[in-house]
Amino acid sequence: MILGLDISTSITGITVIDEEGSIILCEAVDTRNKNKFPSLLSKATFIKNKLWEIEDAHSIDKVYIEESLQSFRSGFSSAKTLSTLSKINGIVSYLVWEIFEMEPEFIASTSARKLCGIRVPRGTKAKKVVLQFLLDNDPQFGIRYTKQNNPSPDSYDRADSLIIARAGLELCRQKNLKS
Repeated sequence: MILGLDISTSITGITVIDEEGSIILCEAVDTRNKNKFPSLLSKATFIKNKLWEIEDAHSIDKVYIEESLQSFRSGFSSAKTLSTLSKINGIVSYLVWEIFEMEPEFIASTSARKLCGIRVPRGTKAKKVVLQFLLDNDPQFGIRYTKQNNPSPDSYDRADSLIIARAGLELCRQKNLKS
């Protein structure tokens, strides 16, 4: 089984798929509540507990993590946000190594989408395209909607973690073909 993670300081997407790419688990860990999670370490501890649950319930063979942003883009994350994201990504990556006793592999979001056959037209938001792709092509993937009939915030993170997991599966298949 493959574990895919979309790590964030607010909502972390977690997906487990089997060797055929079927969804075994597709959840989100919401750490936005500043009273419940006042620090980065309290968020990481909460994610760690979820990873232990997964380790207890599933036999994970590979772990893939969405590579954190590496550069600035106008209108996007600030230096502080990128730094915090890198910190949580590093902490959770270490937790994966500790809990599953394996090094995670990192996949850039653009590479993951490409491996899954998702094309994002210029000028459109990638997260919306990914979510729509899954809703249109994967009957296993479902989402909740807000009162305003918008996808719940965790939907995007769950979708991204599924794409990371499936891209990881595709990389495994490609490696097996070469062997």
